[in-house]
This record gives sequence, structure tokens and C-alpha cells, in this order.
Amino acid sequence: MTTTTLRRATALVAAAGVVLAASACSAGPADSESRVLNVGQISNSIAFFPLYVAEQNGYFEDEDVELGERPRLGTGAKLAAALTSGSIDIGAGVATDAMNLHESDDRARMTGALVTEYYVDIIVGDSFDGPPADAPIEERIAALEGANIGITGPGSGTEALVTYLFGSQGLDSATDATLVNLGAEVPAALGALSSGQVDALAFFQPVGQLAEQQGAGEIYISPQRGDVPAMAGQLHGVTFSTTQVLENRPELVASFNAAMDSALAFIADDPDGAASLLAEYLGDTDPAVVDALSEIMPQEMASSSTITQQSYDTAVAFHVESGLVAEAPAFGDMVWEGAAE
Repeated sequence: MTTTTLRRATALVAAAGVVLAASACSAGPADSESRVLNVGQISNSIAFFPLYVAEQNGYFEDEDVELGERPRLGTGAKLAAALTSGSIDIGAGVATDAMNLHESDDRARMTGALVTEYYVDIIVGDSFDGPPADAPIEERIAALEGANIGITGPGSGTEALVTYLFGSQGLDSATDATLVNLGAEVPAALGALSSGQVDALAFFQPVGQLAEQQGAGEIYISPQRGDVPAMAGQLHGVTFSTTQVLENRPELVASFNAAMDSALAFIADDPDGAASLLAEYLGDTDPAVVDALSEIMPQEMASSSTITQQSYDTAVAFHVESGLVAEAPAFGDMVWEGAAE
């Protein structure tokens, strides 16, 4: 029996135990007997590409899942608010979003893995005076001391990476660098780098690839390519929900995960097909950037929606050490049993 089949069978058993209760009460945004699942996501970043693949290749239809509302909500906080209000059933965000929601509402649960590498990079401008990108990681981090570093904003995963890297070398990003809040708009970030407003960026993919394509800078430190061994295999992109949805509609969420498993397998097994869909997903992005992302994408996508203890523990260590969370929930308290390894 495959992992996906086993998890779906487990979810079906759970569904049988709650069917009578579900018939007597609301199951969230959609009726418990409906096959409609409302899924919100932060943006059209690379982390959520598997959802697009599942849509385009008909994997949701194969699993008898009908997608309802698909809002792009912009931030993890808005995603969490939509979940708790019941306007969506599942959120697609990053592990930080799920952990933050759990801190205020212990009904939050991670329901699936999307990306198992940290896809935020440190990108330096052409005028940056430091050791080359193949120098030891300790030297590259030390070279960032005193730099103006652009981030999306306070409390973000981009700030967290700077904090984590500096802390690993006994530095404090709050005093040993100047963090410049640039927001999440890619053109503004690239403009700040190319104009010299900042010396470096801590930004999500594909900003680094775009900077290199435009000649504005280079990817200097990349957890995804293995520059930071302690972060390797970290659970990053995730789907998450609430116990209300999971107790009332476990079989439907399991079917959603099965569709995601098919999408992740397609990305791993059909690089040409995945590259073609990625070009559609990213719209007007330069083909050279699409090619660069297509090359690394199979390395950072999860092998399946199953969440492993190791990937979760690696994420917890990063979140605690970077100050994103004070204390992370235990694996069994945060990860839905239908998605657990």
C-alpha cells in the first residue's frame, strides 16, 4: 500500500466516525456532503505552483474535488483570518503562517507539504565588496555586517533569514546591519538593489534569478542550493486548515492531498511539462528566469504532501533560532494525522 493510499484510508476511517455529527452541523464554508473546497493562497509564488499544476492537469477532477473560491490574499495574516472566519477551508502559505495561527488558535493544523527547502535568498548588488559567492559561508555572512539589506517587512521570513544567518556568526541583525523594509513588490526590490539604495536583498524566488538575468546582482547565499546545511530539507511551503474542517471533511481533504501528490509527482517526473506550465503560471516572466527556476524546482518541491518529522523539526529549529516563534508546537499538535509521516 502506498503512502498516499494509506493516508486516504486513514482519513476515510476518521470520516466514518464523524458522519452523524457532521450531518447535524455546519462543516465550515461548504456543506459537509459537498465536494467543493475553498482554497486561499498568499500569492502566485513558486511555492504554490503545485496547485496550478493540479488544476491544469485535472488532478482535482480525478479526485472528485471541486475548487471553489481561490483568493490570493497577499499575507499570511490575511490567510489565517480567512481560515478562522470560515471563508476558506484550506490555506496555502508557509510554515510560519501555520505556526503563528496555532499560537493564537490551537485548532490550526498543517495539512500538507508543498516545498521542503527555504526559498529565500540573499542577493547582493554588483557593487558589493565582499568575498565571492563560492567563499565559505562564514566569510559571506561576515561580509554582510554593516550592510543595508532589503527585506519585505518586519516579522517576515525574509527578515528571519538575515536574523538566523547573523546569529549563526555571533552577530545581531538589529545592530550589525540596517534592515530596509521594501514590501513584497518585486520591481521595487530590484530597483532598490540596482540603484544602490540597498547593498543586498533577502528576498524570495525568483527575485535572485531576475537580478542575475537583469545584471543587477547575484545570488550570494541560498539555503535552497545547500549553502546553509542546517536548513537543508526544511518544511517551508505548506497547506493548513482548522480542526473544524478536518473533523467534518477529512475524506475531502485527503482527496485534495491526493491531487497534490499527483502534481508533485508530475513536477518531479516530467521536467519539460512542468517547465511549460511554469511559464504559463509566471506570465510575462523572462524565459531565462523560467529556465533557471525549472532547473531548481524539482530540488525544492516536496516529494509528496506527507509531512515528515525531520522536515518539521528542521523548520522548528529555524523558527525558534530566528525569533519567528517563541516556542513551536509539537509535531502531533501541529500536523494533521492524515498528513503525518
